[in-house]
Amino acid sequence: MTLTPERTRRSSAELIAAEDGVLAHNYHPLPVVVARAEGVWVEDVEGRRYLDMLAGYSALNFGHRHPDLIAAAHRQLDALTLTSRAFHNDRLAGFAEGLAELTGLPAVLPMNTGAEAVESAVKLARKWAYEVKGVAPDRATIVVADGNFHGRTTTIVSFSTDETARGGFGPFTPGFRVVPYNDLAALEAALDETTAAVLIEPIQGEAGVVIPDDGYLAGVREATRRAGCLLIADEIQSGLGRTGTTLAVDHESVRPDVLLLGKALGGGIVPVSAVLARSDVMAVLRPGEHGSTFGGNPLSAAVGSAVVDLLATGEFQRRATELGEVLRGGLTALLGKGVVGFRSRGLWAGVDIDPAIGTGRHISERLMAEGVLAKDTHGSTIRIAPPLTITEEELATALAALEKSLR
Repeated sequence: MTLTPERTRRSSAELIAAEDGVLAHNYHPLPVVVARAEGVWVEDVEGRRYLDMLAGYSALNFGHRHPDLIAAAHRQLDALTLTSRAFHNDRLAGFAEGLAELTGLPAVLPMNTGAEAVESAVKLARKWAYEVKGVAPDRATIVVADGNFHGRTTTIVSFSTDETARGGFGPFTPGFRVVPYNDLAALEAALDETTAAVLIEPIQGEAGVVIPDDGYLAGVREATRRAGCLLIADEIQSGLGRTGTTLAVDHESVRPDVLLLGKALGGGIVPVSAVLARSDVMAVLRPGEHGSTFGGNPLSAAVGSAVVDLLATGEFQRRATELGEVLRGGLTALLGKGVVGFRSRGLWAGVDIDPAIGTGRHISERLMAEGVLAKDTHGSTIRIAPPLTITEEELATALAALEKSLR
């Protein structure tokens, strides 16, 4: 079917109605229809501009259409986009080398989405447990934390504690043990001779930017060493500059055995994810045991390499640290004025709204009316995660809009 001008030149209301008529209702988006974007700003089909304070759940850490990333994509589009992994391509080696150098983990498994990276890590940990640790066949377990969000595939929702994500999708995949987040004693008690890995988010994003106590991640690292199991850090949302360091685990100088990256790795242009691991851990995967047609494709590798180059300068990590202090100060000033609490690290915050004022959805809608886009989670919390390219003045604009929305 050809898209006629009439089909593309419709109002926001018409396009929203058309979506409702044909799309699966698995999302409840804010009623804004974005047509153009640049940097930290987006524009709807009627020409209204909004400050983007969500950044695609951190997929847009470098803003919309960052010129370096767009240029890398254009160059690659003119040369080669896909070979599948049946052949080598001239971009993949450089991407993998750069990512390994950036993270300090030498073995790279390229995938596409964050959920794919998590699924790959589950397979990798189980294979390692059987071949290296000596766990009896089909007995391997993986310890996870409550409140987690690692994706929505059948296996992943099997160890979710969010009934909305989980309800109605059983039977569930066995082999997971759920312990309270930020409870080191409970985690240690769950580890035994069957434990293949601990899979954890250094900061729980979907749960409302929940930050564990100082020393927790280092304690988890030490507990996994003593138990002889792997530590898998899911940094799909928290990684790549968001918290003021390249990785959130860097705040405690923790190096996991397996690291999961995604979202910002694709620069907001293409879906790119990766599993990084110690070489001896990744070595348990052999040809035919795991793969992806699109994982590591030349276009993804070219964009991913440009992302690595941006992060290698340290500029975005510094910006997240410095502007994160501005964000923290602005939110502190709103305590008792509609904000009952918040958690932040770098340019990432979960803001708890006084239920007497409204739900997180209500505040998000009011923010939209003020020209700022953010999104709610878990009822009374909104998430703030602007592109790391935001200026102090733009951040002040967003905070002023939040204050007005809380009145």
